[in-house]
Amino acid sequence: MTRIVFAGGGTGGHLYPGIAIARALVRARPGVAPFFIGAQRGIERDVLPKTEFPHLLLDLHPLYRPAVWNNWKTAVGAASAWRRIGALVHQERPAIVVGTGGYAAGMMLAYSVVHRLPIVQQAGDSVPGLTARAFSRWSREIYLNFPEAAERLHAHHPGSLVDTGAPIEPPPTPRPDRAAARAAWGFPQSGGRVLLIYGGSQGSLAINRVVAAWIEHGLPPDLYVIWGTGRATWDQFKDLESPRVRVRNYLAPIAEAYAAADFALARSGAMSTAELFAWGLPGLLVPLPTAAADHQTTNAVTLERAGAAVHLPQAQLTVDRLDGAVRRLIDDPAELARLASGAAARARPNAAAEIARRILALIDAGV
Repeated sequence: MTRIVFAGGGTGGHLYPGIAIARALVRARPGVAPFFIGAQRGIERDVLPKTEFPHLLLDLHPLYRPAVWNNWKTAVGAASAWRRIGALVHQERPAIVVGTGGYAAGMMLAYSVVHRLPIVQQAGDSVPGLTARAFSRWSREIYLNFPEAAERLHAHHPGSLVDTGAPIEPPPTPRPDRAAARAAWGFPQSGGRVLLIYGGSQGSLAINRVVAAWIEHGLPPDLYVIWGTGRATWDQFKDLESPRVRVRNYLAPIAEAYAAADFALARSGAMSTAELFAWGLPGLLVPLPTAAADHQTTNAVTLERAGAAVHLPQAQLTVDRLDGAVRRLIDDPAELARLASGAAARARPNAAAEIARRILALIDAGV
C-alpha cells in the first residue's frame, strides 16, 4: 500500500477538495491508502468520521490576530502536533503529502519540509491563503482553481503551477433529467425558472434574512425556489415553505438541487463556484465579507469579469437589489444563457481525476 497524507481543513473549502482527490486516487490506483490530518476544532471533526478514510485530528489553532494573547494555544498545540506527526511518519513514511489549505495544513507541511517529505498543494481561491503562500516554494506542484492565483505564489519551477480547476465530486454521467428533477421537488417539469439559494454548509443568516423578506414581498411570476437555510436558522424560515418555495435545513445530496436549478444565489467560495460551474449554473454571488484577505470578493469580481457570474456585495444586498438581479435574468433569456455559457467555460468537472493522475506520476517518478 502507498500512503498519501492529506493535510487541511478548518472549513469545508479546505477539506472537501482533499476528500475528492483521495477518492480519485483510490479509483485510479486501488493500492493507494489516503490518510487525513486535520484539526480537532475544524469541520473535519464531524466530516472525516463519516468517510472511509483513516484520520488523525490534532489540537491545532489558527493565528489569533485580534486576540493575540490567545496565541499560546497555537504554540502549545503546534508542539503537541509536531510530536504526533513525527510518530505517525515514523510508523509509515508517506510517499507524498497533499496540502489543501487552512491552518490545519500548516504543521504537516512544515514537518514535511524539515524532514524532506515531498509535498504538493491544492490552492482553492483567487487569493491564496497564508499556508499556500508560505509553502509554495517547496511544493513540487500546486493545483490551482483560479489561474489568477499564480501571480501570488512562488513556484518551485515554472511548470509547478498547474491550472486544474477545483477538485469536486463531478456531476453524474449521464446528467439527471432536468424535468424529472423539477418534478421531484414538486415543480412543473417545464416553464419558468428554478433558483437555488444556499449560503454554504452552515448557511448564511445575512442572506437568509434578505431572502425571507424578498419572498414575503412577492416572488416574480413563474419563479420556483430551492432554499437551503443551514441547520442553525431553519426554524426561523421553515414557515416560508410554499408550492413555489422549498425550504430545507441542509441540501444533501445537493446534486438533486443542482439538477433542477437554472441559476443560483450563493457565496463565492472556491468549492461552491466550482460545483455550480460543473453543473453549468451561473451564480448571483454574495461574498462572505469576513473571509480571510476578503478572497471571496476577489473570487466574485474575477468570475463576474469572466462572464460567469454576477457580483452582489453583501453590504448592498437588499430586497430591491436581489429582486432586480433575479428579474433581469428571468426577463433576459439571452443574458442568462450568456452567463451559463461563461460558467460552463470555467467548469473543470474532472479536476480531481487530473490532480490524482499528476500525483501518481510524481510518485512513480520518485519525486
